[in-house]
Amino acid sequence: MNPASIEYLQKAQKYVMQMRPVFQPNALFSDETSNYVSPMEPAEGETVTIRFRAGKNNVDAVYLISGSQKLLMEYESTKGRFDYYKVSVTMGAEVFRYYFEVRAGKIQCFYNKRGMSRDLQEYYSFAIAPGFSTPDWAKGAVMYQIFTDRFYNGDPTNDVEDREYCYIHDYSSKVTDWNKCPEFMGIREFYGGDLQGVMDKLDYLQDLGVDVIYFNPIFVSPSNHKYDIQDYDYVDPHYGRIIKDEGELLAEGDLENSHATRFICRVTDPENLEASNRLLIRLVEAAHRRGMRVILDGVFNHCGSFNKWLDRERIYENQKGYEKGAFVSADSPYRSFFKFSRDNWPYNPFYDGWWGHDTLPKLAYEQSDKLVEYIMQIGKKWVSPPYNLDGWRLDVAADLGFTNEYNHEFWKRFRREVKAANPDALILAEHYGDARDWLQGDQWDTVMNYDAFMEPITWFFTGMEKHSDEYCEGLLGNHETFIGAMSHHMASFMAPSLQVSMNELSNHDHSRFLTRTNHKVGRVAFLGHAAASEDVDVDVMREAVLMQMTWPGAPTLYYGDEAGVCGFTDPDNRRTYPWGHENQDLIAYHRAVIRIHKKYPVLTHGSFRFLHGEKNCIAYGRFSKEEQIVVVFHNGDDTRPFHIPVWPAEVEQEASLCCLFCTDRNGWRENDGVFSVEKGELVLELGPKTGMVFLQEKKEESV
Repeated sequence: MNPASIEYLQKAQKYVMQMRPVFQPNALFSDETSNYVSPMEPAEGETVTIRFRAGKNNVDAVYLISGSQKLLMEYESTKGRFDYYKVSVTMGAEVFRYYFEVRAGKIQCFYNKRGMSRDLQEYYSFAIAPGFSTPDWAKGAVMYQIFTDRFYNGDPTNDVEDREYCYIHDYSSKVTDWNKCPEFMGIREFYGGDLQGVMDKLDYLQDLGVDVIYFNPIFVSPSNHKYDIQDYDYVDPHYGRIIKDEGELLAEGDLENSHATRFICRVTDPENLEASNRLLIRLVEAAHRRGMRVILDGVFNHCGSFNKWLDRERIYENQKGYEKGAFVSADSPYRSFFKFSRDNWPYNPFYDGWWGHDTLPKLAYEQSDKLVEYIMQIGKKWVSPPYNLDGWRLDVAADLGFTNEYNHEFWKRFRREVKAANPDALILAEHYGDARDWLQGDQWDTVMNYDAFMEPITWFFTGMEKHSDEYCEGLLGNHETFIGAMSHHMASFMAPSLQVSMNELSNHDHSRFLTRTNHKVGRVAFLGHAAASEDVDVDVMREAVLMQMTWPGAPTLYYGDEAGVCGFTDPDNRRTYPWGHENQDLIAYHRAVIRIHKKYPVLTHGSFRFLHGEKNCIAYGRFSKEEQIVVVFHNGDDTRPFHIPVWPAEVEQEASLCCLFCTDRNGWRENDGVFSVEKGELVLELGPKTGMVFLQEKKEESV
């Protein structure tokens, strides 16, 4: 090339560099939703189009990198201030992991789930699992968790009686005052809530906007929490129907459950058991007619000491149609279901209990193929006709088995079996910590979202730990910690899992969120019941609910939260639903926010991006080609202006944003005015405890 040509090219390159806008890292974006991955849930062998967004005329090249493969992405289109690039990839059998490399002049950077980085961080790579999909009905579904005994008593004839049986050295008791707070160790006290009660309140749940009912365990069990399953094949007649009711209560001073003939009749007689299962069928059918789904709690890591396979209480020992339990006889067909440390039959108490609890015998899957087959049948039974349940929530799922390797092996098979029986069933696990190893498309669909929802949101809005065991002022309103925690933990989910993740503020294992707003540290045994309701801040609760309904995932209400129920961690969080004493304004608030959540598809399926963060302030966008929503929170006690760059959420440079919803110290309001965006920025003056949801108004197209 001659010198004149070289000089010309140098001048041309300099001119192009001068004309190009300054590199805009905030313009870079991609994710795993259907906005950027099409199809989002591909099959093996299917071709997927993956897209990437950059600033208009702002980059030289974008590459998709997967392992040793590096693909140049082609320019696809320009819209507003963004250029879009695409590349097509055919899926193999394995999880396809990828990230992006962006080049702009001398700048080279990478883009992954945590955003732009100058350093390669493959841990945060995007991922697509061929063949993995989650039920469409669960994506963004509004779930409602019911602790059955405390929701509503629809059938007093099935109530547990005083001295009906003995559990952990004391008698069962019937609570006659529905509004009484639970006793500190009241695992054997019953308020009478049942499945008929839930059926009686389906109108209420439907009016609230509930899509899915999640039941804490409902199978035959001696405790009110029922995480100590006695019989996996039947609904507890105390929640179902008692047709045959013979026998005697225990005499005062008698703690032998083999003498509890009324209890034995109630929970072992086939008439009662079959009638209770039929009631569950009716409930599920009634829910389905309303467009609602129902999922059950599966407690498969351990069972209960009352379980018919063990029969430590000798309830089944002399009952017709039942084999001898492993506690009773060395020749029991269920002996291999448990790990015994001594040969001490008959009545062998030396079995392995979960965390040492002899009331929770750990199930020994590795030594019993028969047990594995039995539980697989249980997993399939309840999601198949005639029951047709819509999925499982799996209790302490990572603890099942005696090794991590076996745990994964078990859940892979469980998924295959359950999905073969009902491809539309949801498999949702309880898990604390990073669930990435179980969320690779071959085991769980998703998890109860502690790390990427309940914990960060609790710290930001209340400064409290989720049990109310600690208050940390440094985490209250700490935007850096909140954004960092959410970004890190959300990266463990692929999009199909994130969109169905159970996003709770409260549940049966932690203090009620409304109680956390009072910053009182401790538990009911030391603080008393009344302290849980003192100095609570409903305005903060409303902020948290607004975030819950605009965050990626399935927002899940713990029964009574919407009515203002308070409580420290369990058992105080298991108070009854306050029928006749509800906070009606808070219920109306939930209805309104749920309507917003369900009205705009972008809130259930759209992309997510943080837009702004400063002390006590968080702003994020939910966006797609069709809709752009901006959500802003100010959790402080002052009034001040905030400058929110909304253009990264694909809001136009000059636009009008309609305030769909606002909550603050003055209450809550819908359709609260129109706000202007200038040069891609929204300027707001926000007062204390404020949350706002904005929708970009569509411009009328010229004819």
